[in-house]
Amino acid sequence: MHIAVYAFDGITMFHLSIPQMVFRTVEQLGLADWRVSLFTLDSGQTAPAGSTADYTESTSPTPSAPSSFSASIRTSEGYVLGGLGGPDLAREADVVVVPAWFADGRPAGRGLCSLLEAAHARGAGIVGLCLGALPLAEAGLIGGRRAVTHWRAFEPLAREHPEITLDESVLYVDHGDVLTSAGAASGLDACLHLVRTRLGAQAANEVARQLVIAPHREGGQAQYIEHPVPQRPDDDPIGRTATWALEHLGEPLPVVRLARTAQMSTRSFIRIFREATGAAPAAWVRAQRVREAQRLLESTDLAVEQVATTCGFGSAVTLRQAFARVLGTTPSAYRRRFRTVSPDPTDV
Repeated sequence: MHIAVYAFDGITMFHLSIPQMVFRTVEQLGLADWRVSLFTLDSGQTAPAGSTADYTESTSPTPSAPSSFSASIRTSEGYVLGGLGGPDLAREADVVVVPAWFADGRPAGRGLCSLLEAAHARGAGIVGLCLGALPLAEAGLIGGRRAVTHWRAFEPLAREHPEITLDESVLYVDHGDVLTSAGAASGLDACLHLVRTRLGAQAANEVARQLVIAPHREGGQAQYIEHPVPQRPDDDPIGRTATWALEHLGEPLPVVRLARTAQMSTRSFIRIFREATGAAPAAWVRAQRVREAQRLLESTDLAVEQVATTCGFGSAVTLRQAFARVLGTTPSAYRRRFRTVSPDPTDV
C-alpha cells in the first residue's frame, strides 16, 4: 500500500513525523508492504549540499514519481526537507494524508483541494490529522458528516462550514473513506487505528509496542495505555512473573499470588512492579486480559463467553463491562469490525 503524506512550507516537524513514524514502522517490522512518500505542491529549491544554515533531510520519492520533480519545503522550525515528490505521488497513492494545517486557518487553495477531491473520487482513503481536517472541509469531503479537528479550530470551522457536524468529544472519526483526528497526539491514535483496520489488532499492537505508545484508543473513549511485559533479564523476578502471568490469565491472579510467584513481599512487589511497568499489578493484569480478549475476538471463532473465561474475566458480562470501560465498545462489535477469521453464525 502506498501512503502519500502532504508536506508544505511552515509545517512542524512533529506533525509531519506522526504518519511517517507509524506507517514506516509497519514496513520496518515486516508486517506489510507499505510505502510512505512525502509530496508537496510547493516548488522550493533544495538547500545546497553542505549548507550549515539548515538541516536538510532527503526524502526520496517512490520510484514511480517523475524523476524530474524534486522540491523542498522549510518547516516551521527552520529545517529544510529536500527531495520531495510532486502531486503525481498523491495521484497514485492508496491513502493521502494531510498531517496538519496552518493555525490561522488560511484557505488550502484550489490545487490541494482538487488533488484531494480526485484522490477521493478514485477510491483513495483521505486522512486529515489535527488541523489537516480544514483542507478536507474546503474540498467538500466532510460536508454533511461528523468530523473532528483541533479544538481551537472548532468555532471558525463551524462558522465557515455549518454543514459539518463537529464532535469535540472524540479523538478521531472514521467514515471508511475519510478519517479526521483531533489534537496532535490523537494523530497517533488515528494512524494506529488505520493500521488496525487494514492489518488487524495484532499488527497495531506490534507497531505500538515498537513506538512505546498506546496500542488502541477507540475514537470516542478515554485514554487507555497498554503496559507491556517489562523488558528485563530472564532472571529478574518482575519480568519472570509478568511472563508467567500472561500464561495464566485464565486463572485468578491476585497481587498476593503474583508476589509469591516473584518470591517477594507483597509491598515490595507492588512497588517494584509499578516502577517496571508504570502500573499497579491489578491494573496491568486487567489491561493484559483486555488485550488477549481483543486478540481472540479478532483471530478465533471462540464464543464471547469462551473468550471471557479464557482471559480470566469469568463471564461474558464482566468482559462486556471491561470492553465498555476501556474501549468504549462491546466484544461483539469489536469482533465484527476487526475479525480476521470466518464469522461463527452461533456467536452473537
